[in-house]
Amino acid sequence: MFLCILFVLMLINVIATISANDLFQQLTKPLFVPVFLIYFLLRNKQIKISILAFLLFSFIGDFASVFTYSLMLVNISSLAYCLSYSFLIIAVASRIEKLKLDKVISSYLVLVFLINAYLLYILFDVIKYYIPDSIEVTLFGIKSTALIALAFVSFVDYLNSQSKVSILFLIMVLCFVFSDVLHYISTYYLYNLSFVMLDRVLHLIGLFFLFSYILERNKAKSSLKVKAAIFSSKKVNKFRLK
Repeated sequence: MFLCILFVLMLINVIATISANDLFQQLTKPLFVPVFLIYFLLRNKQIKISILAFLLFSFIGDFASVFTYSLMLVNISSLAYCLSYSFLIIAVASRIEKLKLDKVISSYLVLVFLINAYLLYILFDVIKYYIPDSIEVTLFGIKSTALIALAFVSFVDYLNSQSKVSILFLIMVLCFVFSDVLHYISTYYLYNLSFVMLDRVLHLIGLFFLFSYILERNKAKSSLKVKAAIFSSKKVNKFRLK
């Protein structure tokens, strides 16, 4: 059912992009989060506060981005996305209980982080000439830094646990990263319908993997509760027999 919702939203997005109707194109994006969330809450009501906060601020960012004629609302959209990524960092950081990485992997992670930080600095230096508002330039830097930090922490989580949950989270983050890069390219550098379509599709796929991640976490928690209940019932039965 989740896949059906994903394909329907992707189809609407493709039609909106091909139609070249700016209003229709902008109005489709705010549908992404509510449609997925409504279906999810009907089937499974367990959701972490940090993930719920991400979805709330992500929706605010999507909704505010519709009003491209208002510079203030564009800035509010960027700020909302910054906050949403920050809550995702909190969500994945809480999963890393005991970090077990050797010196080689730790050095590799530091090197990757420094390279990404340098590339971000170069991109920031180039893109500030294309963004007219200084506040938006600052928000671009903060949002990009939050995305790099999110990608870094999710990659650390994957190396630390190498579980299905961590893989889903990492794929989701990568989708959001590439979607954000394509958004800035098509907005400030080279407008291309293919880039716009791919940006929306990647954002949708990222949300799909987010809800898949939540479902997988809930399954793991339910499995642990069942095992704990079975273990405790066995202990009670042994005690009664004695």
